Amino acid sequence: MAELKEIDRPLGQDGPPARRGVTLDRGSIMLAAAAVVLVVVSAAIALRDRPFRHPETTAVTTPKIVAEVNPVATEPVRPAPSASGAAKPTDGPKIIHIEGEGPASQPGGAIVIRDPSAVSQDLRVAHLPDRALIEDSPTGPLPIRSVDGRRPFDVYARPWSGARGARIAIVIGGLAVSQTTTQAAIAKLPAEVTLAFAPQGNSIGRWMQDARHRGHEIVMQVPLEPFGYPSVNPGRNTLTIAASPPENLEKLRWALSRMTNYVAVMNYMGARFSSDADALQPVMDELAKRGLGYIDDGTSARSQAPELALKDSVPFAVADTTIDQVQDRGAILKKLDELEATARAKGFAVGVGSAFDVTVDTVASWVEEAKKRGIEIVPISAVANDPQKG
Repeated sequence: MAELKEIDRPLGQDGPPARRGVTLDRGSIMLAAAAVVLVVVSAAIALRDRPFRHPETTAVTTPKIVAEVNPVATEPVRPAPSASGAAKPTDGPKIIHIEGEGPASQPGGAIVIRDPSAVSQDLRVAHLPDRALIEDSPTGPLPIRSVDGRRPFDVYARPWSGARGARIAIVIGGLAVSQTTTQAAIAKLPAEVTLAFAPQGNSIGRWMQDARHRGHEIVMQVPLEPFGYPSVNPGRNTLTIAASPPENLEKLRWALSRMTNYVAVMNYMGARFSSDADALQPVMDELAKRGLGYIDDGTSARSQAPELALKDSVPFAVADTTIDQVQDRGAILKKLDELEATARAKGFAVGVGSAFDVTVDTVASWVEEAKKRGIEIVPISAVANDPQKG
């Protein structure tokens, strides 16, 4: 066979066969030993108790909202009305701080973005009380601010668009006094209409749940001393000027405990009581502490409620008119048309009435027509002046 030329030789086969086996020098042996030690140490660390086996001791925890030192800084659910009652535009999502629950967390935490509407209650469960907003008492559950500063005024408020168009809030009171009229009012009135319950009523808790389940915002009426008392008597547990502040607070708390899930109280009568700042001040203090608003029915020009509410940072609204002083469909329609004119002139208007059949039927039909004319029917909380929101 001819001798292979150099270029024809297979690569790597131009020398004598290599000796099989590997020769390790002293340095290689030491490097291998170090690697084994490293593996052993790593395994020992991995087999120790891992922090995630005990979530309560880990620094990575579920974030929670940090309560503000001043609880009134709770973010609003919707645009806050100014002192004139005109709604301010929302500023978009709000920035809040969160911190972990574990011992390794540090105050301040991270910064996250939150939609302010998260404060309000989901309408699907609006008939269920929020336990964080309840204080137990001998007479029943009392509304209270939650530990993180949320107020019943915010949580139980019905959502609305936040638009700057003409807005009208209508409050129909006297519910729970008569089963027939209460049932009719809840069933017939559009959900945007606010309902006010009388504390002397029967089955008030059941009616509250029905109203909230249908989407209504609700308020609690509180009987206050009128001129001519006791010949003119608002009913059981009326707050009077002659009573001491502790006595009146006891009566107030009785009324407040009759139901839950309401945003504010509204006077029932009370022209004399509301004109006396010394008598009304403890009431306003109590509402401020509990995170409730105050609705003035507008029947007394001498009411001290606006000044005291501003002083105590209590959300406040006053009615422009009583729509059913004359219980006649034509007269009620005229009052409602006046409300519309007021709303178009200043941006909003408030009307109050009672759960008479003619009032309920007239309001129900008028509301549907007003919507077609570009009027937004809003809950009473949407037009309240809230000092805590600026």
